[in-house]
Amino acid sequence: MDVKQIKAPVRTEMETFEWKFKESMKSSTPLLDKITHYIIKRKGKQMRPLFVFLTAKVFGKVNESTYTAASLIELLHTATLVHDDVVDDSFERRGFFSINALWRNKIAVLVGDYLLSKGLMLSVDNNEFEILRIVTNAVREMSEGELLQIEKARKLDINEDVYFEVIRQKTASLLAACCACGAASTSDNKEDVKKMLLFGEKVGIAFQIKDDLFDYGAGQNIGKPTGIDIKERKMTLPLIYALNNVDKKKKKELIRIVKKHNEDTKKVNQLIQTVIETGGIDYATQQMNKYKDEALEILHTFEDGEARQSLEGLVNYTTQRLK
Repeated sequence: MDVKQIKAPVRTEMETFEWKFKESMKSSTPLLDKITHYIIKRKGKQMRPLFVFLTAKVFGKVNESTYTAASLIELLHTATLVHDDVVDDSFERRGFFSINALWRNKIAVLVGDYLLSKGLMLSVDNNEFEILRIVTNAVREMSEGELLQIEKARKLDINEDVYFEVIRQKTASLLAACCACGAASTSDNKEDVKKMLLFGEKVGIAFQIKDDLFDYGAGQNIGKPTGIDIKERKMTLPLIYALNNVDKKKKKELIRIVKKHNEDTKKVNQLIQTVIETGGIDYATQQMNKYKDEALEILHTFEDGEARQSLEGLVNYTTQRLK
């Protein structure tokens, strides 16, 4: 199932959302309006709103509450991306200049704050306090996950348990919020919302492991390793597995490459080769598929239909995508 087929059950709703989201970002301040217009023109695949709408449609008919949830999540997600670029000193986002590259850090931070406030006000104005609670909790977890990763990266002492906690908070919590909010917008059953929160969390973990694999060239068209995570001293699952399955001498050598030689292409490639030979790629792939299968198991407890089938297609897409 391709992306066009996945979107089919909510195509009209996604088109309406585009307009509503633009409206939610408007400002009377010309500079803000110019920057938000720039953001909208360079939006990504909008996978998060898609999860919201498809989940909502599994339980009922898309309504204003669903649109509010999708807009809130996209506003807060965009705000975190703008702030992330400042924190990471990154001048590029999706192949275009980042906000801080064009308008400097101070303005970028204020734009991020503005987007956060717009999301909060959107929820309050529409009395969507449960949806606000779900999303605010996700933003808190994202911040905690980022700080936990920074703390552990200094010593490179991330074990597998810590790794899964970091990605659960950093990546999976927002996807979990998308699915929980979608369910909450069309179902009064708290058990449905709880199950979809767990569903989204498992999809998010599988999604992040897939990203880890790209660093080693696994699953790409050209199969060329990027080594970006290694250069940024991020401890990903394939590397953690390799460190746990080599002797002490080799382990020290690999850690030294990550700490001291992460800009040396030759040494980084040596590390990547060791990870592959040790079985790190195979192990990470197995873990990714385990979480994907667990997510689908939850999804299959709900009534079959067009929206559920598309959600299943979206789950498979997240683990089979080529970039």
